[in-house]
Amino acid sequence: MYGSIKLFTGTSFPALAQHIADYLGLALEGVDIIEFPNENLFVKLHRSVRGQDVFIIQTTASPVHRNLMELLIMIQTARLDSAGRITAVVPYLCYARSDKKDQPRVPITARLITDMIEVAGADRYITFDLHAGQIQGFFSIPGDVLTAFHLLVEYMQQKKPELHDPVVVTADLGFAKKGRNYAEALHVPMAFIEKRRLGNQARAEALTIIGDVADRDVIIVDDEVDTGGSMAQAVQIVRRHGARQVYLVFVHPVLSSPAAERLAALDVQEIITTDTIPIPPQKRALLGDRLRVVSIAPLLGEVIRRAHEGISVGALFNE
Repeated sequence: MYGSIKLFTGTSFPALAQHIADYLGLALEGVDIIEFPNENLFVKLHRSVRGQDVFIIQTTASPVHRNLMELLIMIQTARLDSAGRITAVVPYLCYARSDKKDQPRVPITARLITDMIEVAGADRYITFDLHAGQIQGFFSIPGDVLTAFHLLVEYMQQKKPELHDPVVVTADLGFAKKGRNYAEALHVPMAFIEKRRLGNQARAEALTIIGDVADRDVIIVDDEVDTGGSMAQAVQIVRRHGARQVYLVFVHPVLSSPAAERLAALDVQEIITTDTIPIPPQKRALLGDRLRVVSIAPLLGEVIRRAHEGISVGALFNE
């Protein structure tokens, strides 16, 4: 139905896009992205994409608004050049935490972001581990919401023989259902940390732990680490309750300041995450050899291939 695959990337994470291109045996298409002195962006594709199957790879982490505008302008550029189909490949979707009106006079910004992607001209989307499942319903276009769960579980299964009586712990009750999936996949028990967020502040207070972590190796799981406060509190509370070695497992390494410093100061064995978001060299240096980054590039590359060829993506996960 469509022409050949055309891969484009913005400036947010060209290394990830290159790894995806390498998996597919393709070259990234050329594009000029210029910022004028007035901070307006200008995009020009090097070659026509008329009738082609275009995939625009752009994560929307920091700088969030620059990366988001690049994505929207690139989508519109491809649409105006009569692309056959346009897929927005957004490993990390910004504003995903603003998914509901939980108090008066506040926005649902996640819905606004999905509307903007559609209005720009995207026909489909691919993303990873949305903060809340209902965000899928904000899109009116079809898409694939992937998960790094299988990649992270595979890594921890390889580590499991080294662990002593392991237990999965969720950093908060909101992640309990997904945490249960980790526990079942690893065939280990689980525990929960109860915390309460204070108003509109980024900081949340850990209150207590539900479950047994005494004399066990603990695997703390979460969807993302932003400032690192929840993870730091989680480590402190499991330590107080007698945990042995502690492993941190999360999908999106947002790592806003001072997250890298907080994680670096923690008494943990490993920090395991993915490359949905680039980790700057200075933050990698702080985390040192305890950091393990599991790449999503092969999975994304395979999903792009299957989307292009009209093959089931669910079959990848026996679904």
